[in-house]
Amino acid sequence: MIGALKALFEPSRDDEPAVTEHRLRLAAAALLIETARADSRQDGVEEAALADTLKRGLGLSDAELEDLVREANAQADAATSLYQFTRLINDHFPPARKRQLIIDMWKVAYADGDLDKYEEHLIRRVAELIYVPHEEYIRAKLTVAGR
Repeated sequence: MIGALKALFEPSRDDEPAVTEHRLRLAAAALLIETARADSRQDGVEEAALADTLKRGLGLSDAELEDLVREANAQADAATSLYQFTRLINDHFPPARKRQLIIDMWKVAYADGDLDKYEEHLIRRVAELIYVPHEEYIRAKLTVAGR
């Protein structure tokens, strides 16, 4: 019984690299989706920014992007907290990739030209949970806001 409970919370040690990379892509995509949803209005501009960021950042084809976004939406819908996404990122992303994720979240938040307080709060929370230093969080925000 305890073993079964531990298996729910611990990553499998025998995951193939391709499976782990897919799970990481899903986690990052789900966090970008949560950013787009944070202001309670996910519009076409934010969705386009999210798709462009994922496609360019991950080198995905249109079909792969569509599958990833569909699966990430389902995972974001089912999630009860950010933990399942941030834990994977903490376990596998190097600091540079964590910073890039925060930049990507800012891009989605600013895509509609209006930064909502809930979007900002979500990004700050994720930055803290994945141990991105506050100065990097601010630098990413200013970089994206200045575009």
